[in-house]
Amino acid sequence: MFGLFQGLGEYYYVIFILQGICIFHAIRNNNQSKWIWIIMFLPIIGCAIYAFTEIFQKRQVNSIQAGVVKLVNPGSKIKHLERKFQFTDTFANRVALADAYLEKGLHEKALALYEPALSGLFESNEHVVQQLIEVYFKLNRFDDVIRIAPKISRNINFPKSKSNLLYALALEKSDGIDLAEKEFKAMNHRFSNYEARYNYGQFLIRTNREAEALKLYTTISEEAEHMNRKEKGESKIWIDKVIGSCKKLSA
Repeated sequence: MFGLFQGLGEYYYVIFILQGICIFHAIRNNNQSKWIWIIMFLPIIGCAIYAFTEIFQKRQVNSIQAGVVKLVNPGSKIKHLERKFQFTDTFANRVALADAYLEKGLHEKALALYEPALSGLFESNEHVVQQLIEVYFKLNRFDDVIRIAPKISRNINFPKSKSNLLYALALEKSDGIDLAEKEFKAMNHRFSNYEARYNYGQFLIRTNREAEALKLYTTISEEAEHMNRKEKGESKIWIDKVIGSCKKLSA
């Protein structure tokens, strides 16, 4: 068997590691013993074939099957996560179930899980805080949005996040107009943040500053002229809203 490794020099140990991984996977998943012999006597080819047919392809099939199950029975994911959480109340299981509730629009259920999760080592967990900001906003609990947002407001990605937009809108709804505008200005960067910038324009219109809103929307419209559909991506819906509002303001 060692003759198979002639010419590989000092790198033969890599093949041993790959063989070990594939054999371990085969034993753990109760795959046929023939795979073990193939992996042992055809190290490179055997490992490559096994990895492709038994690891990568099966993962792809499982992913497709999961998507079909979700489409046919959308409640199955939540039921599965509920069982996991009932069996083991861990931070990961709690948050995964809360995320599923939020995705389905079950805000009260999500809230009941997110709030206790913010304790101890996870007191300022960025993901949970972001999710809570969304839940509080959907439930019109704007004071709670304002209370919790500072936990992550210094994070480098905050000005680019949906959480910052919801924070700004919550400030406006709580009569913090100046503070809200400060947040909107922090999100107003060229060729980015189109949802936030569209909402900034709407904020300017609501505060009777149509000329400033038109200037902002004109800038965004000019940016869009230099972008193709792919570059616009998910922002296209907001860019289209900007262009529509720009036409109305210009009329």
